[in-house]
Amino acid sequence: MSEQNDKKTPTVDFVVRHIWHKIARMYNQKAAEHDVTISIAFILLIIDKEGTPSTQLGPRLGMEPTSLSRTLKAMEEKGLIFRSPDKEDKRKVRIFLTKYGIEQRKLAKSVVLEFNEKLYAKIPKGKLAVFFDVMERIDKIVTQEMDS
Repeated sequence: MSEQNDKKTPTVDFVVRHIWHKIARMYNQKAAEHDVTISIAFILLIIDKEGTPSTQLGPRLGMEPTSLSRTLKAMEEKGLIFRSPDKEDKRKVRIFLTKYGIEQRKLAKSVVLEFNEKLYAKIPKGKLAVFFDVMERIDKIVTQEMDS
């Protein structure tokens, strides 16, 4: 049995998935206190002032179109966003934040920044630099695997 498959040595993908699920649960608990979900919070964070084309949201979030449509509809119903035709190409739709959406975005941003501050306070900069380097390399390898 190889060292990578040894039951005592976890696989990289298992560790990444496990930690992400814990982070997602933590964020969802905080989001639920404000009647939103982690998906809604992430969408709030990536919509820019000029409006974001709805077609850009799915790929940036890794969401399927059906799930994205459902989430955007829920966000509209909550008064967080509104849709408007693109000024240059009327076939495209841009997503904008409402005043309430901007307030919720600030809240989501503060939660993310607070968590990151805790990480930066407890993990030495050098180790975080290595972590980001490793994650970037993993991203490149995954991209190559997907393209081959």
